[in-house]
Amino acid sequence: MSRECAVCGKTANKANKISFSHKANVHRQVPNLQTVTAVINGKVQKIKVCTSCIKANKVQKV
Repeated sequence: MSRECAVCGKTANKANKISFSHKANVHRQVPNLQTVTAVINGKVQKIKVCTSCIKANKVQKV
């Protein structure tokens, strides 16, 4: 399973870490995903959801 939010589809970004000498190192900014037991179409399933979707009540938890 990939690191993607099941509700909004948020995925990782590529970004540069800039050192003091201004050298750019590429790294990934991964979203904060949590495994949540939720009701989807009347069934109880475990899904990976980002914390912004949990805070916005886009997921109905069990």
